[in-house]
Amino acid sequence: MNFKKLDINGFKSFFERTTFLIEDGLTGIVGPNGCGKSNIVEALRWCMGETSAKSMRGVGMEDVIFSGTDNKSSKNISEVSLTIDNLKKDGPLQYKNLDEILITRKIVRDKGSKYYMNNKEVRARDVQTFFADLSTGAHSPSLISQGRIGSLVTSKPIERRSILEEAAGISGIHARRHEAETRLNAAENNLKRADELKKQQQKQLDNLKKQAEEATRYKEISKDIKKIEAGIYFLKIKEIEKDKKNIGEKLSEQEDEISAIKIDFNHNNSLLEEENKRLAPLRDKKMENSAKLQKLNLDMASLDEEEKRIKNLQVKLSKSLNTIDSDLEREKSIALDATLNEKRILEEKNELLKTEKQLYETETISSENLSLSKNF
Repeated sequence: MNFKKLDINGFKSFFERTTFLIEDGLTGIVGPNGCGKSNIVEALRWCMGETSAKSMRGVGMEDVIFSGTDNKSSKNISEVSLTIDNLKKDGPLQYKNLDEILITRKIVRDKGSKYYMNNKEVRARDVQTFFADLSTGAHSPSLISQGRIGSLVTSKPIERRSILEEAAGISGIHARRHEAETRLNAAENNLKRADELKKQQQKQLDNLKKQAEEATRYKEISKDIKKIEAGIYFLKIKEIEKDKKNIGEKLSEQEDEISAIKIDFNHNNSLLEEENKRLAPLRDKKMENSAKLQKLNLDMASLDEEEKRIKNLQVKLSKSLNTIDSDLEREKSIALDATLNEKRILEEKNELLKTEKQLYETETISSENLSLSKNF
C-alpha cells in the first residue's frame, strides 16, 4: 500500500484547500524557511492519529486550526485527508475489496476532533491500529524530522527495536497485543467485580430466605389472628344487635316525647304570633318616636353649630370694636396734635405779618429821609 494523495484544508498555514499528489518515485517539497514544509509532515502525522499537541508545536490541539492573518480571517474547522492506494490488495482484510482507502481527520473549534475511514466515523484507536498494521504511524521511525538522524545512529539497541519491528511489519501486532492486554485486564477486573457482585447477591439471597421463612410464619400467624378476629367480630355483632334493639326502644320513647314537644312548640308558635300582632303597633310607634328623636337630635346639632358660629362672630366683633376704639384714640391724638400745630402756625404767621409790617414802615421812613437829604 502506498500514499497517493494528501488534502489539507484550514490546517495551520494552509487557509485554502491544498492537494499534494504523491506519485511513484521520489516526491520532494522545497521552499524557503517558514513557507509551511514542516506543516505538511505534521498534517500527515496528525491524520495518522497524533494526540500530543506538544509534538505538533502547539499548546492545545486546536492550535492546528488556521488562526488568521492580516488579510484572512481565522477558521473554525481544520481537515486533513490521506488517500492510500490499495491496488495490490496488501492492506487489512476488511479493506481487501477496495482500491483506495480514504483516511480523514477533522477538528472543529470547541468541539474536538473526529476520524473517518471511507467517510465512516471511527475511533482514533482504529486509525492508529490501521497504520500500525501498515508498519507506519504518527510515531513511526520512518518519519524522520530535523535532528532525528543523529539520534537514530547513536540510539541504544532497545530504542532501535521499534525500527526493526516496523521494518519486519510486526509493529501492528504490538499495538493489537497492547489492546488485547488492555481488554484482558478489563475482563479480569470485570470478573473480580462479578465475583464481588455474586457474593453480594448470595448475601442478599440468604437474607431473602430468612425473610421468606419469616413471611411463611407471618402468614400462619395471620391466619390464626384472622380466626380470632372473626370470633371477636361475631361477639361484637351480637352486642351491636342487642344495643340496636335497646336503641330502637329508646328511639320510640323519644319519638313520643318529640311529638309532645312538637305540640307544645306549635302552641307556643301560635301564642308568639298573637304577641307579635300586638307588638306590631308598638313597634311602629317606636319607629316613629325614633324618627322624631333623630330629627330632634339633628336640630339640636344644627343649633349647637349655630351657637358656636354666633360665639365666634361675637368674638370677631369684639376684636373689631377693640381695634376701632384703638384707632379712634389714635385719631383723636392726631387731631389734637393737628389743632396745636395749627395754633402754633397761626401765631408764627401773625408774628411774620407783624414783622413784615414793621419792615415796611421802616423802609418807608428810610426812603422819605433819603429823598429829603437829596433835596437839600
